[in-house]
Amino acid sequence: MALTLYVDTARWRAHQQSVLQQFPGIIPVCKGNGYGFGHERLSDEATRMGADILAVGTTYEAARIKDFFSGDLLVLTPFRLGEEPVPLPDRAIRSVSSVEGVRGLVGARVVVEVMSSMKRHGISEEDLPKLHAAIEDVRLEGFAIHLPLDRGDGTGAVDEVTGWMERLRNAHLPLHTMFVSHLKSEELRELQQRFPQTRFRARIGTRLWLGDHDATQYRGAVLDVTPVAKGDRFGYRQQKAAGDGYLVVVAGGTSHGVGLEAPKALHGMMPRAKGVARAGLATMNRNLSPFVWAGKQRWFAEPPHMQVSILFVPADAPAPQVGDELVAHLRHTTTQFDRIVDH
Repeated sequence: MALTLYVDTARWRAHQQSVLQQFPGIIPVCKGNGYGFGHERLSDEATRMGADILAVGTTYEAARIKDFFSGDLLVLTPFRLGEEPVPLPDRAIRSVSSVEGVRGLVGARVVVEVMSSMKRHGISEEDLPKLHAAIEDVRLEGFAIHLPLDRGDGTGAVDEVTGWMERLRNAHLPLHTMFVSHLKSEELRELQQRFPQTRFRARIGTRLWLGDHDATQYRGAVLDVTPVAKGDRFGYRQQKAAGDGYLVVVAGGTSHGVGLEAPKALHGMMPRAKGVARAGLATMNRNLSPFVWAGKQRWFAEPPHMQVSILFVPADAPAPQVGDELVAHLRHTTTQFDRIVDH
C-alpha cells in the first residue's frame, strides 16, 4: 500500500496548453524533485509539448535528465570557478553570473544572468564593458533576468526588464534573446512589443506544472486501524491516548516529505496569529497532519515515522478501514510519492 499521486491527465495537460498559449516560446523548468512528478515524467511532458529547451536546476540534474530529454538543457545554477566538473553533452547551456565565470567557460554555450532586484546573483551594470572581450570566447545564447514574485515598492516588472535591456543596448551587447522568469503574460507581450528584435523566452515551472490544483491529488492508503481508550499507551514514546478513538496507520512518512515544511513569508495579522497558534499547539505535542478523514484534517498521534504516519481519529468519527485512502494536502516540491496513477 502506498502514498499515491493521482493525476487527472486530460485536465493537467489542458492547463499546460493554456500556459503554452499565453507564453510563446516557453522553456519548461524541471528541477528539484520535478515539482512532485519526477524528472522522467516532466521530461516526457516537455517532449510531448514540443519544447526545444528544458531548464534544470543543477549540473547533476542535467546529467540525469539528458537521458530522458533530447533537446537542449539550460542549467539555471550559475557556473562557479572551481566547481566539480560534471560531464555534459554539447546541448547543455550554462548560466553564468560573473565576467570571471564567462572567462572560465571558453567554447561553451552560455546565458549571462544580470542582477535583478532579487539580488541573488547576476552580473552588475559596472561589469558590462568587460563582457565584450569575454563573450568572444563563448557561444552566447542570450541574457537572463530572474524577477521577484512580489513587489512592495510600487515598481513594475516590465520597467525593470526594460531598464536592463537599455543598459545592455547602451553597452553594445547582443540582444537577440532574453530569458525571463516570473512575468505575467501581458507583461511578456508588452516587452515583445517594446523590443521586437529580441526574442523573449519565459522559464516557467510552478505555473506550468502546478497551476491547476484540482488536476492532482495525493492519497495515502490506510495500513492498520487500532481502537484505543483514553489513557492507553502507544507508539515509540508510549504516550497516552487523549481520548477514545482509533490509531490509524497511513502510508506516507518523512521519507515521502510528510511532516516536513518549508518556512513561509507571512503577511497580515491573521496568518501570523495562526502561526503562533500552531507553534503553541506543537509545544503540547499537538501537530495537525496533512491527511483528511471524514471531512477534517486529522492530528498526528505522534511524529511521522520514516514511511508511515500514525493519526488519531476520535471515536465520534467513523473508523477508516484498511485499504481506504486518505486525501493528503502535501507540497509537491517536497513530496516523494510511491507511485503515480493517471486517470
